[in-house]
This record gives sequence, C-alpha cells and structure tokens, in this order.
Amino acid sequence: MARRRRSVAIIGGGPAGASLATYLARQGIAATLFVRGKRPPIIVGESLVPAVVPYLRLLGVEEEVAGFGRYKGGATFLLDEQGDMSFKFCEVPAARTSYSYNVPRDRFDATILAAARGAGAQVVEHSARVERAASGDRLRLDPESLAAAGLTQQPDWIVDAGGRVRQVARLLDIPCVEGARKDAALHAHMLVVPMQIEGNVHTDRLEHGWAWRIPLRDRISVGLVISHEILRKFGDSAEEQFDAYLRHDARTRDWAARAERITPVVRYTNYQLRSERGVGENWALLGDAFGFVDPVFSSGMLIGMQGAEVLSRALQKGTPRALNRYEHFVQRNLSAWQQAADFYYDGRLLTMFRVGQYVRQTLLGRILELHFKRYMPQVFIGEKVTHRYSQGLVKFMCRYGLAGNDPRKLEIL
Repeated sequence: MARRRRSVAIIGGGPAGASLATYLARQGIAATLFVRGKRPPIIVGESLVPAVVPYLRLLGVEEEVAGFGRYKGGATFLLDEQGDMSFKFCEVPAARTSYSYNVPRDRFDATILAAARGAGAQVVEHSARVERAASGDRLRLDPESLAAAGLTQQPDWIVDAGGRVRQVARLLDIPCVEGARKDAALHAHMLVVPMQIEGNVHTDRLEHGWAWRIPLRDRISVGLVISHEILRKFGDSAEEQFDAYLRHDARTRDWAARAERITPVVRYTNYQLRSERGVGENWALLGDAFGFVDPVFSSGMLIGMQGAEVLSRALQKGTPRALNRYEHFVQRNLSAWQQAADFYYDGRLLTMFRVGQYVRQTLLGRILELHFKRYMPQVFIGEKVTHRYSQGLVKFMCRYGLAGNDPRKLEIL
C-alpha cells in the first residue's frame, strides 16, 4: 500500500509563508498556501539586510529581485546636529554577503509567491480560518477553508504565517512577551526626498522618535516611528499626522516642504511582540505571526525567511524534538534583535557609534578596529545576530565602552 503524502496548510502568502511552501513542495510534501486577496497599498519590510540574500539564491529569485530592486550598499545613521555615521557592507570583514536590496513589496511578494507555485505548491485565494480540534492542542481548518482548497481531509500540519493578525496565537491564548516601546509607525512613499549617500538606508534620530528613508528605484519610502501621544498633537488621521510632523521636525522640515507624498499613509502599531510558544501538537507559527520586534534594523524579513527554511527541515522530520529546535531558534533570534533595538532606543548603541568614530583615530583604536569590524557589524547585517561572541561584544561595548558619555543624550524619546 502506498504511503500517504504528508500535507501542510500554510495561512498567509507573504514571503515567509511562500518560502516555506516552496521548500516543502521541493521536499515532496503537499503544501497548500492560503493567500488573502486584500493587502495594504504599501507594506513595511522594503529594506532587506544582507543576510536575506542567500535565501533569495536558495529560492532561485535573486536575479529577478535585482531587476526591480534598488541595490543597497550600506546604512547611514543620522545622530544629531553634530553629525552622522555610515558604514558599507563591503567593508565588513568575513561577511558572506556584501550587499543587499531595497524592494517594492508588491513585486517582491509576488516573486516569492510565484516561486512557490513553480515548485508545485497549491495556492488558494482564501482567508483561511482555523479552529480547535475536539481535544488537546490540535487545530484544524474550518470546513469553508477545506472546501476552498478542495481538500477532503485535514492537513497533517497547520502553519500560521499570516502576520501580526496572530490568528493561532489569539485562538490558543498564547502568552506573549512585549517590548517597552508602544510607538506607531506611519509609512508612505514620497518623491524629492534627499539622501546623504545614494542607495543607503537612512535612519534619522528625530526630536521625537525616529524616521527611516529607504531608496527604491523611483521613489523613497519614508517612515515615522513616534509615540501615539505625540502624534495625536499633529492631527486626527494618519495622513495629517505624517505630513504635519515632517514639516515640524528640524531634521525633516527643509526637505518635507519640497517633497511630494504619492501614496496613502499606512499605520502599524502591533509590534515589539513575540509569542512565548511557537509550536504545538500539529501547528507552528512563522514570521510576524511568531513575533515582530521593531522596524529599526529591518530584521523582520530575515527572521521570517530564515525561519521558513529551518521550519521546512523540522516539518520534514516531523518530530517534537525537531519542532522544538525550530521554536528555540526563532526565540533566540527575536530576543537578540529585541536587545539590539533596546540599545538603539536607550541611546547606548548610537553613543557607541560616536565613540567609535573618535577612538578609531587613535593608535589603540586603529589596532582594535579590525577586530570590532569583524564581529560587531555582522550582528546588524543579520549574519551573526545570535553568535555568542558577536552578541556579547555588542552588549559589552554598549554597557562598558561608552567612555563616560551619557547615552541619554542620544536616546530616542
């Protein structure tokens, strides 16, 4: 008697879910990918860290992404009126990837979804719903979702890759760990926005909160990350708040007067949130459905695509041990990125950057620079975010390497 083909239902057709579907289909596992039809006009996650590029190669889509994406060679941090700092990915010793891309998410998501179809995954345009099974920790698709996919029996596994809706986590009332920040992120596309270094992603420290400027091929993605209380002072709607704050802040007001917003403003709020559990009896969480730390280091896409590859191997084995290892892997990543974000917001990371600019001009600084450049930047390009030594070096320097400077002068208010 032929052995029944194993099956996985994936809720959510974003890059994480579509990547997982691709890997599973290649392994001979029946992957059904449920894709919601409606999506925001623009989506956070346009700037890819270099550690994402190997996954684009693994999926076979890097050439296509390079065709519509904007080459990303580095990052620029604007600290205050006293100056800024930049670094190039190609100057990071031992980095496996020395570049990345900024991408329009509609085309990027469509490319990863096409890879899933090409690998043989079934793509179903339906907002799938799950419900508890009769007993235990098991879940099942509701009858309408089964019928939409033409399935006659429940899948062996259900993966929630549906983003910050967190359908499974809410259904099972899974406890979550929350970060200290409760900001809103307002996001739009604009024209006539200046950049200090073409191609670099820019992170601007503002009077309140911070902003991103991400260069795409024909426009600039601009985001404001500011507390709700402050934003309420600038209007009632997301558009009013976004436009008024750009004209208000000393960092942005000069170019904001000339810039043109060409999209609606999208508001994001439910982040700095990660589930304490990521796997169960017949289910798993993936990407933002597991946790989303913060937009500051563009880590979300990496966590999702990296997690998809690790989860595909765990589902292939299908053992509790393999799934628990996946859960631990993602939890370590989320915790490491949360720590990096905390150091950014409390001013320690930016103070360390500034101290480094001074120290590297000294003899001792020149001697130590190669060592620091080898281990610390690889955390922020995503290659060694959980590497014990690299992570420990960042933590040590943020706590003890500030040379007596008060980090509160560069904290994000």
